[in-house]
Order: sequence, then structure tokens, then C-alpha cells
Amino acid sequence: MSMAEEISTRKAYGHTLVELADKNKNIVVLDADLSPSTMTDLFAGEYPDRFFDCGIAEQNMMSIAAGLAASGKTVFASTFAVFASGRAYDQVRMSIAQPRLNVKIVATHGGISVGEDGFSHHAIEDLALMCSLPNLTVVVPADATEASQAVRVAAETPGPFYIRLSRPKTPLIYNNGYQDYSFVIGKAVTMRDGGDATVIAMGLMVGRALTAAETLAKEGIDLRVLNMHTLKPLDEEAVVKAAKETGAILTVEEHLLQGGLGSRVALVVARNHPVPMAFMAIEDRFSSSGKPNELLEQHGLTAEGIAKQARELIFRKT
Repeated sequence: MSMAEEISTRKAYGHTLVELADKNKNIVVLDADLSPSTMTDLFAGEYPDRFFDCGIAEQNMMSIAAGLAASGKTVFASTFAVFASGRAYDQVRMSIAQPRLNVKIVATHGGISVGEDGFSHHAIEDLALMCSLPNLTVVVPADATEASQAVRVAAETPGPFYIRLSRPKTPLIYNNGYQDYSFVIGKAVTMRDGGDATVIAMGLMVGRALTAAETLAKEGIDLRVLNMHTLKPLDEEAVVKAAKETGAILTVEEHLLQGGLGSRVALVVARNHPVPMAFMAIEDRFSSSGKPNELLEQHGLTAEGIAKQARELIFRKT
């Protein structure tokens, strides 16, 4: 599989908003003084009368988003993930999630791949916070193609969303052989079939999981790779099927170990079909400033790290 071309998911978001706006006059976009970074400036340039920069006031932005949604608008509200989930949590909880308003929170700069901005800007607990809220759909696209499709589906689907995007350019995994791919909420994608164990990944970890699987295939190890792009609602059927058919599951995420993908998958496995599991995530600590790939390496979130954990998990299984 060729993954040479790289595009950031946030860039795909910006361009998709512009494409959607012409067809859907109800779409309005809010930002918190970060539009060149979240790429909502592309929308602002084309539709200035439907764009509102709320300044460095994320709580107010979420409240304004709720008011516009209550008035019948389809609202996209964007800022960095650390601010959308942490600083504005109460407003998201009370004003958006509880009344099930049609607000799409599209948060860029998720995880530690934010890099040199440092740990004050690393959103490593955002998914745990957002998944804890009833009524919220939580999505982490694997590449720019999937990000664009997820935004389109969110625009057409009533109710609140949290879509987590990344800062750096990432390889396109939905290129050759995926021309007919359609994003479906809550439906995991089998990126590679296999019977020895299953790796369940999300976001930019999906590409690394595929690389690890290709490495292990040369050793005679056959890994299944699932792209769990929707954390909530989780594709429980795919998880149980993987547990039954491969007998071991490894989860990989750019998030704290607590409350993210691993926690949600483990709950399903424990309830339905217990099998040996392993978890790759950020342990119970904050990260530091550094280049994205250096930070991911520091936390073991690499293709080599995934391959090593998969070997150990399969050994435990047998």
C-alpha cells in the first residue's frame, strides 16, 4: 500500500467546509482566534458573513454555537483540541450535549503530534472527556480523505459531534484501492485482514499499524488492522468479531491510557469475549516540547513499537 502523499486532516477540513457551504446555506462557522491554524480561514475568506471569530473566549464560542444551533443553524465550532475539550467543557456539557444541539465541534491539534507547542497545548485527555458526555458522537479520522468524509456526514447528521484532527501532514491511507470508500458513523474499517491478532487503532496511528502489519507479514505473522474512526458509538460488533476470530487485541492511540480507545475496547471485550489484550498509549504523565515524530517515538507510538507489542501479545496468546 502506497502512503507517500501527505495532507493534514485540518487542511481537508477547511476545504470541505468551503465546498459544503455553497450547498447548505444553514452552515455557519465559529473560531476562537485560531482560524489560520484550524483552517477555517478558508471559509471566512469565501463566506465572511457566515463566519464569526469569537476571540480567545472558547467558553463564549460554545455558548454562541449553542444559540445559533437552537435557531436552526448547522454550526461548526473550531479551536485547538486542548481548549475545545478542557477550557470549554462545562459549556459543551450543559449547552450542547444535554440539549442535543446541532453543533459540530471540530478540534484541531489533537494529541502530542502538536509537537513544539509543548504539553500545555497537547490534548491527551480530550477523548476521555468528550466520550464521557451522553449524546455526543466522537470521531478521530485516520487521514485527510476520511476527515473530509466525516465532516460531510456530520453536516448531514443532526446532533452534536466532536471531531478530532491533527496538526501535521499525515500519509493518505485511503488512496489506492479505496476509491469507493464511504465513512459510516460507528462502523470500523478493516484495513487489513488477519488471524493471529488484531490491532485496533485510530487517527494517525492507523498508518503506523499498517506499516507494522506489513513488517510482521514478512515474519509469517498475520495481523488484522481495524481503523476505529468512531470512538462513540464504538463498533462493538467488530471488536467482538476480532476477539473471537483472532484471539488477541492490541489497541494503539495518541491519547492517555485512561478513558480513550483502549478503555472503551477493553470494556466491550470484558463484557462479551475476554481475550489477551495489550494497550499502547501515553502513560500517566504529560509529555514535553519536541518534534512530533520525536514525541511519538518517546512514547513508543511507532510502527516498530506496534510490531514489538504485537509479537509479545501473540506469544502470550499461544
